[in-house]
Amino acid sequence: MMVRSGNPAMRLGTLIFAALSLLLATGGTGWPQSAPPTLGLQEQGPQAAPPPSTPAPAREDNPGLINEMGKLFDKLPSILPPIKSPSETMNDLSRLAKPSTMVSGRMACPASSNGAPDCKLAADQLCQSKGYKEGKSLNADSAEKCSAKVLIPGRQRKPDDCRTDTVVTSALCQN
Repeated sequence: MMVRSGNPAMRLGTLIFAALSLLLATGGTGWPQSAPPTLGLQEQGPQAAPPPSTPAPAREDNPGLINEMGKLFDKLPSILPPIKSPSETMNDLSRLAKPSTMVSGRMACPASSNGAPDCKLAADQLCQSKGYKEGKSLNADSAEKCSAKVLIPGRQRKPDDCRTDTVVTSALCQN
């Protein structure tokens, strides 16, 4: 039933009525309850021998969200990798990370076979000039270099009058 009333009190009343009717109308079996504890003295009868110990009954499979989440948490330790101590984690990270230094300078990127600039080679050369073994380009700069013919008034510009030069200006160097 859908109520479209402009009165907020009417809407609230309908909502409360629907919630209460759902709560009161739910039937079915409830959770079993144990006998209430008795306070005070209990009647002392003859002491009976304790019953022989029997194994605990197996946990009854109760379908539901909570039970399924419990099963998931029971399986969780076998799924996850073991947790490492902070010192083991730092040792793993120190093995992965190589000491490196950032250097600045200018080294021209030579053209590769496809015509694109090869800045890896320029970064290696820049790092080797500073005493390191190899490097990776961090920053590069490009500029267009043109011949003086471009400055002649009235002359049409040709494709081979200008070229783009790329230089590595900073690199991350490693030993």
